[in-house]
Amino acid sequence: MAEGLLRHILVEANKTDCNVSSAGLAALVGHKADPNACQLMMKRGIDISSHRACQLHAELIHKNDLILVMDLSQKNAILENQQSARGKVFRLGEWEGFDIADPYQKNFAAFEESLVLIEQGITQWMEKL
Repeated sequence: MAEGLLRHILVEANKTDCNVSSAGLAALVGHKADPNACQLMMKRGIDISSHRACQLHAELIHKNDLILVMDLSQKNAILENQQSARGKVFRLGEWEGFDIADPYQKNFAAFEESLVLIEQGITQWMEKL
């Protein structure tokens, strides 16, 4: 959801020189986005049905300027394994100090709650980018 929404907002803001991709620390590689996530995003006119999960790896970390994660434990895990990531890994909710819970295998309401926080975090980051 975060990848799709951030990409959409960047295009709307005419920031087409930014590349957005997502990867997980424990991704189910090749799996599609959850149907609940797809439904929520389609309500916003954003189609994420072609998304496939991929695993975060050192090359992705090195080639990207900014890595946004959902929670502090993800940030710490990346920094423990990749010292070179220091200074470019932040939480999506960094500016207000909040984490975003992973709604995977939870009910629709959990996806809605996560999306509200994702939107809030992206709005704050757009002011900084």
